[in-house]
Amino acid sequence: MTRRQLAGFAAAPAVLARNERPNILFMMTDDHVPRAMSCYGNRILKTPNFDRLAEEGCRFDNAFCTNSLCAPSRASVLTGAYSHINGIRGNSEAADAIEKIDSSLPTYPQVLQQAGYRTAMIGKWHLSHNPVGFDYSCILPGQGVYFDPIFIENGVKKTFTGYATDLTTDIALRFLRQQDKSHPWCLVYQHKAPHRPFQPAPRHRKLLQDIELPHPSTYDDDYSTRRIAKEAADMKFEQSLEGDYQDLPKGLPAKEKKNWIYQRFVKDFYRAAYGVDENLGRILDHLDRTGQAENTLIIYTSDNGFYLGEHGWYDKRFMYEPSLRLPLLIRYPALFRGGRAESRFALNVDYAPTMLDLAGVRIPGTMQGRSLRPLLEGKAPRDWRTSMYYTYYENSWALHGKGKEAMSDPTFQYFTAHRVGPHRGVRGGRYKLIHYYSEGDYWELFDLEKDPDELRNVYSEASYAAVRDSLKKEMGRLKRYYRDNS
Repeated sequence: MTRRQLAGFAAAPAVLARNERPNILFMMTDDHVPRAMSCYGNRILKTPNFDRLAEEGCRFDNAFCTNSLCAPSRASVLTGAYSHINGIRGNSEAADAIEKIDSSLPTYPQVLQQAGYRTAMIGKWHLSHNPVGFDYSCILPGQGVYFDPIFIENGVKKTFTGYATDLTTDIALRFLRQQDKSHPWCLVYQHKAPHRPFQPAPRHRKLLQDIELPHPSTYDDDYSTRRIAKEAADMKFEQSLEGDYQDLPKGLPAKEKKNWIYQRFVKDFYRAAYGVDENLGRILDHLDRTGQAENTLIIYTSDNGFYLGEHGWYDKRFMYEPSLRLPLLIRYPALFRGGRAESRFALNVDYAPTMLDLAGVRIPGTMQGRSLRPLLEGKAPRDWRTSMYYTYYENSWALHGKGKEAMSDPTFQYFTAHRVGPHRGVRGGRYKLIHYYSEGDYWELFDLEKDPDELRNVYSEASYAAVRDSLKKEMGRLKRYYRDNS
């Protein structure tokens, strides 16, 4: 985007007075999930600061990602547009990645910066291009590491001593302390945690050590009605995570080994997530001490969902509920009272329009999401979405039209880590339809009311024929609405 193009977006019909515009804190974790938070019902892991956001703000119970993978989700958040529009369909944090974000699309930091906001990006970036639209950036290169990480500060690599979650917060607080009241600020505050290799801070390594975590109901899923899921062997945590733990006891029977790995990886995931909650408390305390809490919009979310043993898996990608669902907490005391839960559908492409709307800045027409402001104000429009559209592309032959022989080409190995079949789908309030279009035209249909665990594919059952046909029409409508020509 040129400065002239961006300047057009900065002039809204009724821009709020400078002292009325909110400060904005956009906070994102990596692979975090609602069920790992006590405000979403976890009875084992206590997350008091996330709980505080929920109590003082709004908890969204049906927030979804549009492509359950790190880089595509981050690109969608920045641009407010789906993967086929922003250009990032698969993971692409490498500098020489084939896919690049469409630089002609305005991002919310660019638009806010042009509208007079002081902007900063701190923490995990996970995109191939350098941060744009930020007055200050201090990012982890690629995936980053948990201990003694390198950060790239305004283009210069520096090694920091300590734990990444704590350091990200230290840097964020330094930025906040440097701000004055002459300009509102927008801080994009993004954590590596709790992403694999699930390494908690030393002070949290014994958290939950005396607790035996219960298994999810789909722990021993046999995938009997879902062919593509059955083929995803390397999604099984006992296979893919075994090498992560040098202290795994030798010679354990298969069932005991699976449970050992499950207990270890989920507890470490919880421990790393608890570290994020602890550091969020530091940010909230700073806003309280400086009198900024009332006029600061906080949006907390994750880039995608994650399997914590559900279906016997870890990781994400599939359109099943554990990887589709996002935590979403929004607090803005100047706009609405807290303690609310919202059941209407929210998507990650909605975040950018929401921030711009509440900042009094015109929302670019390239953004495909909708501002969540009316939901926050309790004034939901009658035409609010009752279904959502999902896309997943990552396999190399789907991305680049190369055919399956491309799997042997080292150029494309990055894109085929789990070889989950490309698919698109539609989720309504009760039903979900998934189409694996590169896997022999394979379909799945789930009745989420009768089968919330998505174990029974009813696509071929005659009693669901009308539902199936209706969802196919809805998928076609949404595909056209979002201009998806793939």
